[in-house]
Amino acid sequence: MKNYDWIVVGGGITGAALSYELAKKGFAVLLLEKYSTLNNATRYSYGSLPYWFGTTDLIKQLFQEGKQCHHYLSEELEADTQFRELDLLLTIAPEDDPEKIATNFSQSNILPRLISVEEACQMEPLLNKEGIAGAFTVSQGHVSPEAITLGYSQAFTKLGGQIEIAEVTGLVKTGNNATDNYHERITGVYTKDKTYHTANVVICAGGISRHFLKSAGISTHIYFTHAEMLETPPVELQLNTIVLPAVISRLNYETARSTVELEQMWDKPDHEFVPLSLDPGAIQFKNNSIRIGQISRILTNLHPKVDAVQSEATMRVEIGKVLPPLENLPATWHHCLVAYSADSLPLIGAIPNLEGIHIFSGFNSPFTLVPPLAKRFGNYVAGENDQIIQQLSPSRFL
Repeated sequence: MKNYDWIVVGGGITGAALSYELAKKGFAVLLLEKYSTLNNATRYSYGSLPYWFGTTDLIKQLFQEGKQCHHYLSEELEADTQFRELDLLLTIAPEDDPEKIATNFSQSNILPRLISVEEACQMEPLLNKEGIAGAFTVSQGHVSPEAITLGYSQAFTKLGGQIEIAEVTGLVKTGNNATDNYHERITGVYTKDKTYHTANVVICAGGISRHFLKSAGISTHIYFTHAEMLETPPVELQLNTIVLPAVISRLNYETARSTVELEQMWDKPDHEFVPLSLDPGAIQFKNNSIRIGQISRILTNLHPKVDAVQSEATMRVEIGKVLPPLENLPATWHHCLVAYSADSLPLIGAIPNLEGIHIFSGFNSPFTLVPPLAKRFGNYVAGENDQIIQQLSPSRFL
């Protein structure tokens, strides 16, 4: 049986990009993905590239690297990622103070411009004048999540990489610190039908990463949010802009519910940390379909019982307050898991205390951050020193 240098678990944007970058460095790489078509957070995301934003020097640098990557990525992959730049409108709720919200953006790479209700409605005629107190605007990038992931996957196979559709059910572990003279390490993965051997496994499984690693006896500070959105078929209605709320409540909830003190609560079955949050926003894709969202729930259960009918009704009411013409469009409700970390930075690199196992997950802006960080990780494991990859190591939580 073939031995690989790297096995990548998960074929969303993280796994596809990382597989490609590892293959570029000459490694023998196998990508294992459960589904033959995208059915994860990549599939149901907005595909936004908020490279104008950033609150720390590290994120500002990575966002700028991400912006540069996207300008040549279609050419490099020989595939159209549908990269473009659109006007972003960050709508201000009537009860919010625009000046106070502005402080959230004070450290950004590019400062969004505060505009009046009238100016916002000129930019986006579908807006409800009574539903906002104004907006911030800035240019933002956008790609098709499906197109960029497919582009990475195809470029990966052109380099000789191998993709198999199979669900990874466990990790092959050798050695035992208690009885042997060598360290315990991961040497492969199990699927339902096969065992694959490798020098390194990297988990790119997004929201299920925590449960998968936990089932193998591995703890790491990765968490997940249950996200729900609506997707319309191609419609005649035209959105001129990306519309999102200026205050994203989901981000505040995630930060507050992923502290070391609450770590044990994540192992309680069916635990709900806080009531759901709803951040009404919408984006139209090049094929004229619209994604509307999103409800977020912080629940420990991977498969909670959710009333999809009620969730859809709630999202329709809230988006109707901001963009009334979207409220009654035909649409399908979708659910996915979104991974995040305890400090909102991705987890990248070797998982402590066990050799051969790595993680590449927890991106709060995956389509901006994954391309530059996948490239950096590939260079790093090929022997190039990279302090940024070292900063993002899971060992930072020890």
